Amino acid sequence: MKVAKFGGSSVANAEQLRKVANIIQADKERKVIVVSAPGKRFSDDVKVTDLLIGLGEVYLKNEPYQKQLEVILDRFREITTELNISEKIIEEIRSGIENIFGSDNSPELKMDALKATGEDSLAKVLSAYLQSLGLNAIYLNPKAAGILVSDTPGNAQILEESYDHLYKLHDREEIVVIPGFFGYSKDGKLITFSRGGSDITGSIVAAGVKASLYENFTDVDSVYCVNPMIVKNPKEITSLTYKEMRELSYAGFSVFHDEALIPAFKADIPVCIKNTNNPQAMGTIIVSKKEPQPNPVVGIASDTGFISIYVSKYLMNRELGFGRKLLTILEDEEISFEHTPTGIDDISVIIRESRLTKEKEERVIARIKEELDPDTVTVERDLALIMVVGEGMDSGIGLADKATHAFAHANVSIKMMNQGSSEVSMMFGIKADKVKECVRELYKIFFESE
Repeated sequence: MKVAKFGGSSVANAEQLRKVANIIQADKERKVIVVSAPGKRFSDDVKVTDLLIGLGEVYLKNEPYQKQLEVILDRFREITTELNISEKIIEEIRSGIENIFGSDNSPELKMDALKATGEDSLAKVLSAYLQSLGLNAIYLNPKAAGILVSDTPGNAQILEESYDHLYKLHDREEIVVIPGFFGYSKDGKLITFSRGGSDITGSIVAAGVKASLYENFTDVDSVYCVNPMIVKNPKEITSLTYKEMRELSYAGFSVFHDEALIPAFKADIPVCIKNTNNPQAMGTIIVSKKEPQPNPVVGIASDTGFISIYVSKYLMNRELGFGRKLLTILEDEEISFEHTPTGIDDISVIIRESRLTKEKEERVIARIKEELDPDTVTVERDLALIMVVGEGMDSGIGLADKATHAFAHANVSIKMMNQGSSEVSMMFGIKADKVKECVRELYKIFFESE
């Protein structure tokens, strides 16, 4: 049994859904299908999930929302009309949204239910279309599938008992179409995963049914070793390990949500990234282990929007609990950190800029000065992180030397470098406006000089 997940670009319109149906029919092992909400049909288009969020925001302000609702219904009506399937689904969507608004749930739960409408409706549309083609297909709600999650709106975590429920899908003869992005708490509340959560659903379902393969269909032939918006025609990656993919996703690769592969990873299920528009392409396979390569570097990823809080104090290393106290201050403000490179007398804490509001920054700096009595506290903004990723980098010789030479060629100073205990990546912090030059130089030195 294979689990195939189709992303937003793969289900954006009727033409794409015809491709999806052809892919499903091409392999009888594709028995469980997970879908996203319709994505962009063209570059300036708006994703259906974003339309639903906009609708919810208007509703919660007690403003007229019919115009926003009709835009969403028109998106689905365009698909059902072109596929020649019943418009009954459109009325179900309308009544479903009105029921959400009319419920006595909290605003948080209403917004979760509303956001999930895109995936839920698309799953119904696809199953109806497959049936119209003569296929034995059904829509299966996540509650019926047994996807049980924590009661944490917008950030659902899967409950272990879900996997036993999901394994029962083996007993079904039909092609099962499941909407991604959400599950249900034990008391029946609809709860969504974090954004990008349809990938999480696909990975969970693949782990639950113990799939032979989890196929994730998107709009690229494979994963590239570097962002093709920065380097033209970069090399394709034919195989990756889970660890490599997670590092790349964390640092800016947009193919996967960085938590998405964890269930598949734990179940040791291979994942293949495929192109809906070119399903014959080999794609990129993601596995637990692979053979060592002469060049251990598989990819270079970058992301912007980071801040560094730099704290310096003479003999810091001898002061018991200094680091714990610093991180406790951040914890009290509900700020998670990304990295903490340290020296003998100093420590930097790297934080995503979105997590440190101006008000929180003022409180954090004031507490650091009062409670830790440092010699220096500074905040540096507009930072970017660049990750050089590859299994076995800890045993490679000269890799750090190559990387630092690339930054020198780009005439860029390194604000921070961290490899530490990681065997999979080297991380560099630089000013954000220099990212593209550095990534290009790193690509040259690790891939073009082979």
